[in-house]
Amino acid sequence: MTDDDHVFRALADPTRRFLLDLLFQRDGRTLKDLESGLAMTRFGVMKHLRVLEDAGLVVTRRSGREKLHYLNPVPIRLIHDRWIDKYREREVSALLALKADLESKKDKPS
Repeated sequence: MTDDDHVFRALADPTRRFLLDLLFQRDGRTLKDLESGLAMTRFGVMKHLRVLEDAGLVVTRRSGREKLHYLNPVPIRLIHDRWIDKYREREVSALLALKADLESKKDKPS
């Protein structure tokens, strides 16, 4: 599996996207804090966090007895640059060409 595959797999699940949204709202959350927003067991949340960590979307740091979870947006940005931005460029180019064509026809006498 490639890095992109891990990120796409992690983002495919709505619970994992919700966890990323929670970390986006406030970084450095504990497992207890993250699980309080979900109707699932602690082990279920841990399983989802492990998938996010494996994809590089979440990084952790120990602070005393607590393990803090932080959002790492870099893999999402790489996906954006690789898979979204390049396809959007073609659309923008097509719209610019259409605009130029229409403007050139407008300026020509009938």
